[in-house]
Amino acid sequence: MSACLDATPSQTVTPKRAWMALAVLMLPVLLIAIDNTVLAFALPMIAEDFRPAASVQLWIVDVYSLVLAALLVAMGSFGDRIGRRRILLIGASGFAVMSVAAAFAPSAAYLVAARAALGVFGAMLMPATLSLIRNIFTEAGPRRLAIAIWASCFTAGTTLGPIVGGALLQHFHWGSVFLVAVPILLPLLALGPRLVPESRDPSPGPVDLLSVSLSFTAMLPFVWAVKTVAHDGLSVMVAIAFGIGIASGVLFVRRQNRSATPMLDMSLFSYGPFSSSVLANFLSIVGLIGFVFFVSQHLQLVLGLSPLAAGLVTLPGALVSMIAGIAVVKAAKRFSAQTLMVGGLAFVAAGFGMIMLFRHDLTVVAVIVSFIVLELGVGVSQTVSNDTIVASVPAAKAGAASAVSETAYELGAVVGTATLGTIFSAFYRTNVEIPAGLTPEQAGAAGESIGGAVSVATELPAETAGRLLDSARTAFDSGIAPTALIAVALSLTAAAIVAWSFHGATQR
Repeated sequence: MSACLDATPSQTVTPKRAWMALAVLMLPVLLIAIDNTVLAFALPMIAEDFRPAASVQLWIVDVYSLVLAALLVAMGSFGDRIGRRRILLIGASGFAVMSVAAAFAPSAAYLVAARAALGVFGAMLMPATLSLIRNIFTEAGPRRLAIAIWASCFTAGTTLGPIVGGALLQHFHWGSVFLVAVPILLPLLALGPRLVPESRDPSPGPVDLLSVSLSFTAMLPFVWAVKTVAHDGLSVMVAIAFGIGIASGVLFVRRQNRSATPMLDMSLFSYGPFSSSVLANFLSIVGLIGFVFFVSQHLQLVLGLSPLAAGLVTLPGALVSMIAGIAVVKAAKRFSAQTLMVGGLAFVAAGFGMIMLFRHDLTVVAVIVSFIVLELGVGVSQTVSNDTIVASVPAAKAGAASAVSETAYELGAVVGTATLGTIFSAFYRTNVEIPAGLTPEQAGAAGESIGGAVSVATELPAETAGRLLDSARTAFDSGIAPTALIAVALSLTAAAIVAWSFHGATQR
């Protein structure tokens, strides 16, 4: 189906205007990717400032992705109905305002609330960018290149987050990492109405508020339960949350299947390449975000690097991922999407295998090499999987399909931090040895997280501080082996599912 652009002369999309529009659309992509990683590098300073419990630290990181993931499908559907450019500009305005609020948060609880609000407006940004690309670039070749650039901007943001954040944290308060959103979004707000053509579904049907509510109540309690059970174990509240999430998900699916104009066309998931591409996105991001969460703390708190130096360590891998994402467009002319995705996921698994191999001496060089291999796989698999997802649907329905892709990405970010991050926390709490002489408050903070131990060490005599830091660093790194094995297993599982599901499928 051809793109359903507003039929006015000013909205005609010439090739030049299409690529100019893409440049503008890359700004929110860059921002969201930066926001996903920059906070991990600011977390040690936030922990020192607020001294939150480890669970609160995870909420500061996770609540943004949790709320964003819970609303992506709804916002993608709204964009199809009211206009993708319109919802993009609303989201950009709100995101800029809430970024300022987060920058000046007076407490950990306030910061969690500001991050949640950022998730609401972030959910308006991401489905709109990919669905607008689907409508602007209707031919397969240019669309695949545009999506490769889109995916590369995610990688660039993932890299720029630590570097820009590290540079800011060298000289300014941790709140400065949120303020970078303002100069990124201002050009979008100024140029978007002129360069980006509006598009919407010509026959969208009414807004189904019950489906919106069910999609939210399916995601929010379920992911909360995953986070909580990983940290505190199974409880009645966790079981109830799991039950609410699963029940809401079942009701959401049933309602979509019975609706003449569903918010999300569930028949998409019966198409093997679509569903396996979504799964590949999810599992690769689980590993990648879990890796960034661990490495950011290992480099700063174990190896003693500055935030800026720690960010620069990730630069070579991110550059490789960007190059691989662009190069795969040409490779797609010779190799099938199935082959490229399986190969990319195999490289992701190999990257984590190298982390496992180097775990007893995880130096800066070892991190760089492992990250290069991992990011090579991410660059290839993400470009091909996203192109497969958006090419599986008519352009008029691109918002909902794009939202599914983005939901997989953001849910992967939440699950990656919640599960792999919590495994590290569990191994830390089990293996850390608290020296005698600490107050109960100091012992509690030092025993909860490595960030707490580093903060407490500044208050102790040199000999006691040294013993605490040595034990904390060893305890933190004790979680490398199990998390690396889990990430390898997830990546290989995704590769196997892709190889199986593409077999015999015909392109829609």
